[in-house]
Amino acid sequence: MIITVTGLPGSGNSSMAKMLAKELGYKHYSAGDMRRQLAKENGITLAELNKIGETESWTDVDVDNKLIAMGKNEDDFVLDAKIAEYLVPHAFKIFLTASLHERARRIFSVKRDEEKYHSIEEVETSLLARVECDKRRYKKYYDINAYDENNFDFILDTTNIPIEKVFEIILKKVKEVKENI
Repeated sequence: MIITVTGLPGSGNSSMAKMLAKELGYKHYSAGDMRRQLAKENGITLAELNKIGETESWTDVDVDNKLIAMGKNEDDFVLDAKIAEYLVPHAFKIFLTASLHERARRIFSVKRDEEKYHSIEEVETSLLARVECDKRRYKKYYDINAYDENNFDFILDTTNIPIEKVFEIILKKVKEVKENI
């Protein structure tokens, strides 16, 4: 079984994908990690890579092609990628969402080395810009909207749910689907 986890930035995509992979004994792949590595190799931030991606396809296409190949050649893995539902359409597709303020609060509290923010409001502004950039890139290169909830098998708003409960809800749903395959 292939499971994809995506959604709005800061809604818990990466955390849930890692937790699911560990619990199920599956491999975990992250397009975000791959793209952060690509940005690092090019001496730029992920935000700068995304901005370049609005005019140059290599910032997305190279990673996306690797993920498409994985979807065709492997099984039993969890993928967190912004357009996972497009790259691996036969997967069980999960979409997570949360309020803008909660997503910004979560990201601000993590303090990633490559993302230096001074306030939650600054994170909110950055998140809005990131989503718009994603929409432009994926519309341009694939003619899709990565945030269209109609493309997913299971949608969960994580705003007011502790991470342990989110994991419990998702794991229960995955097990139900797995039993019916």
